[in-house]
Amino acid sequence: MPPTTPPTIVVTGATGNVGRALVDQLAAEGAPVRALTRAPERAELPDTVDVSRLDLSGDRPRPADLTPLFEGASGLFLHLQAAGAHTATLLEAARAGGVRHVTVLSSGIIQDGADPTHPIYAAHAELEARVTESGLGHTFLRPNAFATNAFQWVPQIRTGDTVRGPFGGAVTAPIHEADIAAVATRTLLDDGHQGAVHRLTGPEAVTTEQQIHAIGAALGRTLRFVDIPPREVGPDLFPHVAPEVLPALLASFAEAVGTEPEITTTVENITGKKARTFPQWATDHKAAFRP
Repeated sequence: MPPTTPPTIVVTGATGNVGRALVDQLAAEGAPVRALTRAPERAELPDTVDVSRLDLSGDRPRPADLTPLFEGASGLFLHLQAAGAHTATLLEAARAGGVRHVTVLSSGIIQDGADPTHPIYAAHAELEARVTESGLGHTFLRPNAFATNAFQWVPQIRTGDTVRGPFGGAVTAPIHEADIAAVATRTLLDDGHQGAVHRLTGPEAVTTEQQIHAIGAALGRTLRFVDIPPREVGPDLFPHVAPEVLPALLASFAEAVGTEPEITTTVENITGKKARTFPQWATDHKAAFRP
């Protein structure tokens, strides 16, 4: 008998930080990958990857319109912004196309005792609820701080050695996007993750100011961090954050000053490799901070 073709893994948010890393890792393992993106012509993904268009910004889609995107697929990586208000429709189409398992990029803010009115909590709780309601098998990934949030400092670091920002003493354990992707890869290719909730962090606690110093070290420069009052923070400092979410995010930073962040060993437990440190992330991405 001829060898059977393994089922495809569909990746939404395929050109984002985590999605791109996931596509690369799945492709490296020989898994058939279908990458969904709004602009396939600009995706610049590996040649072995099937890149397809998913743009839900227009009229309300029907499941039947989206089902071809999932034909021949068994797994789906779902990003919060992939479908927005059309998440239920996307999941219905995925199920009709053959998908049986969804790995969801959720958020570490989803935990006991969290404020359910926090906008980041509310958005990810709704996403998880939609997946649960879909009846599909699922795994929830709940990472805390992303190391890629440090990209917000790119404009300042490219133009000088002083970085201005709020709450330099806020402590997190930022996780490398490649480690999130590595865990996602295992949940999509291996058995044993059905119904699991994986909390993900980096391996060590660092302050915001220490992150700036680590980026400087990777660049061979000495960077200085200057704390500014939250009232002076504008959208230019957090371009990746919706304006309506920024006050809640700043409040979270204030609460993180001088604290002990959650640190998990989930990355190593699942992948067999230690999670990458923030200095490793800075070295991996130093080109982004150069003029």
